[in-house]
Amino acid sequence: MCALVSERQIPTIYGNYDYAIGRDLEDCGCAYRDRHEREIGQQSVDWTLAHTNEKSKAFMRALPFDVRFEVAGKHVRLVHGSPRKVNEYLFEDKPARTFERIAALADCDVLGFGHTHKPWAREYGGVLFVNCGSVGKPKDGDPRGSFAVLDEAAGGVGVTSERFEYDAEAVAAEMRRVGLPEELAEQLPLAA
Repeated sequence: MCALVSERQIPTIYGNYDYAIGRDLEDCGCAYRDRHEREIGQQSVDWTLAHTNEKSKAFMRALPFDVRFEVAGKHVRLVHGSPRKVNEYLFEDKPARTFERIAALADCDVLGFGHTHKPWAREYGGVLFVNCGSVGKPKDGDPRGSFAVLDEAAGGVGVTSERFEYDAEAVAAEMRRVGLPEELAEQLPLAA
């Protein structure tokens, strides 16, 4: 995937996993609910470290923390977790004051992020917060991948959360085939 993104010159930022794998770190900065979940996650990190070539790791190391651009005259900033930290979880149920503090330092009108794998959008402190969700392994109960589209709207920037089908069963089968833990494959929400 790194080669494809590089070849197509797609503006890309690093996430917490990219940061760790690119630097051969054993801690991906993920939050786990319990010891067992941490052990399964660590198996994923260990497998990825062992199966990612140096060219891909170099690509990940060269990725920036953020990307900035304009839409409809508004400053957009894309980060993975938050403008403060790559692995900060911005869950939509955090207190408004948390988002207002982040808005004050975000240096943008629209802040796009992910990390929680749950899409949502809301304005705090004059900044539109847009969580795009995730392309795979969504964590909101909807088995489809998600992404956000920003466009010009009356008075500024509009946001649409889009969903798409992907073959989660094939992904789970490939995970099993390459030796990743069964529990990781089972975590993919399969369409009913």
